[in-house]
Amino acid sequence: MNLLLIGDIVGEPGRRILSQHLHVLKHDYRIDVAVGNAENAAGGFGVTPKIAEELFAMGFDVLTTGNHVWDKKEILGYLRDHPRLLRPANYPDGVPGAGRTVVTTASGEKVGVLHLMGRVYMPGSLDCPFRIGDRELEKLRTETHVILLDMHGEATSEKSAIGWHFDGRVSAVLGTHTHVQTADERVLPQGTAFLTDVGMTGPIDSIIGVRKDEALTRFLTQMPAKFETATGPSVISGAVVEVDGSTGKATNIRRIRIADP
Repeated sequence: MNLLLIGDIVGEPGRRILSQHLHVLKHDYRIDVAVGNAENAAGGFGVTPKIAEELFAMGFDVLTTGNHVWDKKEILGYLRDHPRLLRPANYPDGVPGAGRTVVTTASGEKVGVLHLMGRVYMPGSLDCPFRIGDRELEKLRTETHVILLDMHGEATSEKSAIGWHFDGRVSAVLGTHTHVQTADERVLPQGTAFLTDVGMTGPIDSIIGVRKDEALTRFLTQMPAKFETATGPSVISGAVVEVDGSTGKATNIRRIRIADP
């Protein structure tokens, strides 16, 4: 079984390159379940119902988010009604949506997706991702042993700790949020594939997806500056994990990067 996670989709440039290549990726890697992080899909901040539907129509089975999940207020009702769009499971009880889901592949196999967010250098008051992850995983494992965990976080140490904490209990722990693809992919000793960050899907000539001049102005002046999504050539970043469906253990992980000419 092959699982795909596409990293933070940034604005129209990220959606455009996916519309051109996602179906090819799914075919070439024989993808059974495709997951995309969509928290920046609407102009770099949040996701709207229309854009979520656009991404599902491209071929994503599940969409994850992160700290920008609430940026577009119209998404709140959509989150309640569409369980395949996830918000981090460790937001406090009572917020809209869910942090886990189970989807069924074309061959009838079940795959769980769990979404957590880190607390180190991240905004907001979040519950413990380790303990909430334990709770949510216990529920998922009543349905399937094949589980992909999107760990949305800033700190490399926290993401690594999540990987080791869940080693052998999930098929993969793949990081999102920093928009920079790391080169530390491996299968941990108990059979969990790990990658600190799968990277960004969006404009290449940018500062993590934002127009360079606007980001530089903020760094140079320390004054507030409006951020807009950059334009130009784009890149798809992600990872493919091969999983033994009978055990839920990962057998291989591969980084992917596809850039516009």
